[in-house]
Amino acid sequence: MIVCVPVTGDGQVDPRWGRADRIAVAEVDNGEITRWDEFEVSWSRLHDEGTSAQHHARVARFLRENHIEGVVAHHVGDGMVRMMNVMKLPLFLDAAGDARAAVLTALAPSA
Repeated sequence: MIVCVPVTGDGQVDPRWGRADRIAVAEVDNGEITRWDEFEVSWSRLHDEGTSAQHHARVARFLRENHIEGVVAHHVGDGMVRMMNVMKLPLFLDAAGDARAAVLTALAPSA
């Protein structure tokens, strides 16, 4: 599964999904991260440039272009939740701490 997570410079989950500066795209196979790429998205700066709809479109474009199948994040706003639902992307919320560990925890099978 290919998921993305907002990350800080020191590899932690950035609590700001829609205002994140960096997004990691992780491919997880059999409980292991097989690919990890980080992208400078500058959403903190771009968030207030234009309308909310334009920002959501920017995020949606990133998700489509990177073939994202799920989003791991600490929190997302109601508008973003609606957008993810329309895109049929699962949200794995309340992520915190080490971003790689958070991705694996989010995708771990429930006991």
